[in-house]
Amino acid sequence: MEENQITLDNLEKGADNPAFCSVGEERVCEEYDGPYGETKEERRGEGKGKFSSYSRKALQPVSKAKRFCKAHAKVLRRVILGLLGVAYLCYFIAACWLNFQRALALVVMTAVVVFFICWSLFKKHCEAKVLLLLSPVWKCFQKSWPWLKWLLWVALLGGLIAWLALDTSRNPEQLISLAGFCFLVLFLFACSKHHCAVSWRAVFWGLGLEFLFGLFVLRTTPGVQAFQWLGDQIQIFLGYTTAGSGFVFGNTLIEDVFAFQALPIVVFFSCVMSVLYYLGIMQWLIVKISWVLQVSMGTTPTETLSVAGNIFVGQTEAPLLIRPYLADMTHSEIHAVMTGGFSTIAGSVMGAYISFGIDAASLIAASVMAAPCALAMSKLVYPEVEESKFKGKASVRLSSGEEQNILEAASNGAAASVGLVANIAANLIAFLAVLEFINAALRWLGEMVDIEGLSFQVICSYVLMPVAFLMGADWADSPLVAELLGIKIFLNEFVAYQQLATYKKNRLSGLEEWDGSQKPWLSERAERIATFALCGFANFSSIGIMLGGLTSMVPQRKSDLASIVLRALLTGICVSMLNACLAGLLHVPTEVGDCTTFLTTANFSSTSYIMYTCCKQLFASSVVENGTLSFTGTWAGVVESMLCLTQCCGHYNHTSC
Repeated sequence: MEENQITLDNLEKGADNPAFCSVGEERVCEEYDGPYGETKEERRGEGKGKFSSYSRKALQPVSKAKRFCKAHAKVLRRVILGLLGVAYLCYFIAACWLNFQRALALVVMTAVVVFFICWSLFKKHCEAKVLLLLSPVWKCFQKSWPWLKWLLWVALLGGLIAWLALDTSRNPEQLISLAGFCFLVLFLFACSKHHCAVSWRAVFWGLGLEFLFGLFVLRTTPGVQAFQWLGDQIQIFLGYTTAGSGFVFGNTLIEDVFAFQALPIVVFFSCVMSVLYYLGIMQWLIVKISWVLQVSMGTTPTETLSVAGNIFVGQTEAPLLIRPYLADMTHSEIHAVMTGGFSTIAGSVMGAYISFGIDAASLIAASVMAAPCALAMSKLVYPEVEESKFKGKASVRLSSGEEQNILEAASNGAAASVGLVANIAANLIAFLAVLEFINAALRWLGEMVDIEGLSFQVICSYVLMPVAFLMGADWADSPLVAELLGIKIFLNEFVAYQQLATYKKNRLSGLEEWDGSQKPWLSERAERIATFALCGFANFSSIGIMLGGLTSMVPQRKSDLASIVLRALLTGICVSMLNACLAGLLHVPTEVGDCTTFLTTANFSSTSYIMYTCCKQLFASSVVENGTLSFTGTWAGVVESMLCLTQCCGHYNHTSC
């Protein structure tokens, strides 16, 4: 019986069930099973032949369809793209017809995509003809360029001086930011490795692009509205993180605990960035930005690509774009790569800062403005004196991911962020603990000589206070801005942004400006300056991260990297400060509006920054003469003036109360 048992091995080999044959007839069943005495092997071979014949006949339409698709692949692709284009056009027209204001963002995005599609088609089909047609004009322009460029520079300089004179006449405090900007550029030139080899084209073009972009974002109505809209959309987008973190951790934890509130955003953002890389969208954006920088500044493709990549990714991820070329890059190019990493922040941690309450539009603008400024200041501090192997190279091949599909890309992005999240959490625990220990030690040392309240923040506020003032912060706000700068440089920007978020929350909640001798919040101008100044990975803890990342890619250049990194760190710190100076120069105070209408209709059960500002205006309008209280300015003759003053006195202290 044991010989007749069915096992998995027998089934895998295709053995027949012996229960259908008697024991005595076993050999007959095995050898002669057909009506005409044909063996099983012959019958099985015939069955297989019939099955394969039927399979071929059944699959003939599929094979024909496959061959047809291969033969007409281009036509079919055009037909499918045409149908999709028509479908999108119908959708676009319907969206605009129903509500054009609501569809305005769709119109802008469609216009941008159509422009680049048309530009690529133009370059593909018409570029050679147009260049041939314009060659006489180009030759004439080249002959006139030696004197024309000086005329252009004089015109630009004259226009800039005239604009600055008119603009700063209304807000003289902007001149301090301008002086700070010039001082930092001169300081970096004094620290230059080769003063005589500086490429002034790269320096002036980089600073010019930074200024133009800042002017567009901070001064023009389309720029302000566009980046405000972009910031709002990013905040909405980051809000989707709560769907995943709420399911995993519960709503109570994500509302009350920082680790479950901010850090899941890093995971979500990293996942999205990985998907965008897989789709090629990030590479496309980086190439376009680097093309603008390379053409205008005359830098090499490798260093430019890395700096452009730093707008979106971190200091160790951006060099991966040019990993095959790192071994052959010059010292100046390596310095530019490092400076770009120190001067910007990664998109993943930007999401965490936005979740703190930091202005999203300012963070995006600061990161984009830092790219041309970092490249310019890098060429000022470490000019090119070697012969680059990539000078004049038309293009550099971008490395892409190895994912097979979009789901794998999303999964890899989320998995890769686990290390980043753990690193952030560990650094916060360590640095905050170290900071508390340093403060305790300083307090103890201070008490030995009757100095009360000595701390790391207090020391930074005194040492870096002149720098904060030069960036454009008011003298009263300079200690707080200097404190944030010290935390950013000596600890990290994550801790500094947390503190800045606390100051912003205090301001928006309408707290009084002075609590005894302490200032619980920054003015709106100083807040924006601090946001730009903190936007960068330039701190001492990042040196190890930078060296570790680059050394793993090019271990043979470890000594070169170590000799350059401190100079790159100093340049990165100054780039963030230059951005802050430009933010102070271009800052426009927010109009409060009609305080009379606001206070007469306000609910005084809670306070806000607008209420505090309007109450200050009301206090300034009140005049006491001979024991009689009267009001001037916009509050003169307002019936509710006394009632509003009483309500304001319930929240804020003033002599009029």
